[in-house]
Amino acid sequence: MTQMTMVTAINDALRSEMRADERVVLLGEDVGKEGGVFRVTAGLQQEFGEDRVVDTPLSETGIMGAAVGMALGGLRPVPEIQFADFIYPALDQLVNEASKYRYRSGGEYTCPMTVRVPVGGGIRGGHYHSQSPESMFIHTAGLKVVCPSNPYDAKGLLLSSIRDPDPVLFFEPKRVYRALKMDVPEEDYTVDLSSAKVVREGEHVTCVAYGAMLFEAVAAAEEVKQQGIDVEVIDLRTLWPLDADTVVESVKKTGRLCVVHEAARACGLGGEMVAEVCEKAFLHLEAPPRRITGWDTPFPYTLENEYLPLAHRITPALLETARY
Repeated sequence: MTQMTMVTAINDALRSEMRADERVVLLGEDVGKEGGVFRVTAGLQQEFGEDRVVDTPLSETGIMGAAVGMALGGLRPVPEIQFADFIYPALDQLVNEASKYRYRSGGEYTCPMTVRVPVGGGIRGGHYHSQSPESMFIHTAGLKVVCPSNPYDAKGLLLSSIRDPDPVLFFEPKRVYRALKMDVPEEDYTVDLSSAKVVREGEHVTCVAYGAMLFEAVAAAEEVKQQGIDVEVIDLRTLWPLDADTVVESVKKTGRLCVVHEAARACGLGGEMVAEVCEKAFLHLEAPPRRITGWDTPFPYTLENEYLPLAHRITPALLETARY
């Protein structure tokens, strides 16, 4: 075991997989010589060379188009989009090309690529560097969507993603990049791409979160515990395929549900989670499900803490749901 941040855990996963599989190649803006804007890929071009760690032009369309071609040609590309906000020019290749190759070819072709995307707020990046667009990719059949909350899961989920035969969107909450360290195995291991994790057991309310907001949910759970409310917190880890079963079983025990995400409320993953629970555990509900999310506005530059669903917004929702 070695103490790692999320940055070093992702770097370690990339390095170990590139050593093990020569088909793995990295590409993106400044991922080589500079090691990426967040230095996640630091040192990899020096070890593996410019043919396997490719600095690209400033063109998300070009990055994704090249990655699709590489995947279809037998490689395992890991393209980086510098910020989630910049992914929109690449939407056509992801939604209309990468996600559909297995279906359109009757299973003859797959498109094994893992798109690394720093996501979310918390670094005062303003409305062009803080967005959380995961729901539009969850809505796209053929794409898997992952969002780890900690270094251990980041390494295991990334290794699973690179080895998966289909395209994966790997959202990395940049607020967590260097926020904590934890023990991470140096050896190879994977985390399943369709399993949520109960990170805190409780009996009164189920609170579901992912990415950076997991820690806000845990903080709120600890706060309401002082008032006798015991909250079970679940980290989704993989957003699609969605592990609804783990959430449903928890709600059957607690009778109550709160979902937290920093993406906007309208058409967000929280709505899908609430629908799943209502369809599968409606008779167990003792209170209306609640969503604590970002607002349906552009991400603000100076009001970041008012936009994000931090613990001070989660706590009253947990109390109201528990006391309904």
